[in-house]
Amino acid sequence: MIKVFIGGSRKITKLPSSIAARISNIIGGNFTILVGDANGADKCVQKYLAEKQYENVLLFCTGNVCRNNIGNWKTKSVSADANEKGFDFYALKDLQMAREADYGFMIWDAKSRGTLNNILNLLGESRKVLVFFSPDKSFHTIRNAEDLSALLVRCDKQSLAIFEEKLELSKRLTRSRGTTKSVA
Repeated sequence: MIKVFIGGSRKITKLPSSIAARISNIIGGNFTILVGDANGADKCVQKYLAEKQYENVLLFCTGNVCRNNIGNWKTKSVSADANEKGFDFYALKDLQMAREADYGFMIWDAKSRGTLNNILNLLGESRKVLVFFSPDKSFHTIRNAEDLSALLVRCDKQSLAIFEEKLELSKRLTRSRGTTKSVA
């Protein structure tokens, strides 16, 4: 069974029809959808899946409590150390979804480091990622570090600096490709 990790930025609070159409295609293939429990894109995707009464969903949560489970789907809890909190705490479930997925579909506002981290994790697992780049409402297929670098040039310099500092972006792109220059 093919598994698709769908996620995105917490600031995204509405699914454009073009994203709904792509999710409908995934539903049409009866693929297993892996989704997180965050507000924003995760919650929007959950609402859409619940409206479609789609049951082939596995909801990932970190720790013992899911923040959102609109469709009352089966859950997978990812354990965390007591000292993990904030970004690192929730990134654990995202990493597990990237490991289990065959493909990724990320809805990205070009600012969310969590969504970029998911893209990097999926690439690290040699997974293809479809990215909806919300600033210009365009779709991009990311197969490798070069594809991601081409998309990153569309981000503002401040966001790139944050990605570099918080995610070690250049280092992770280098690992994915072998040799790369800083994108910041």
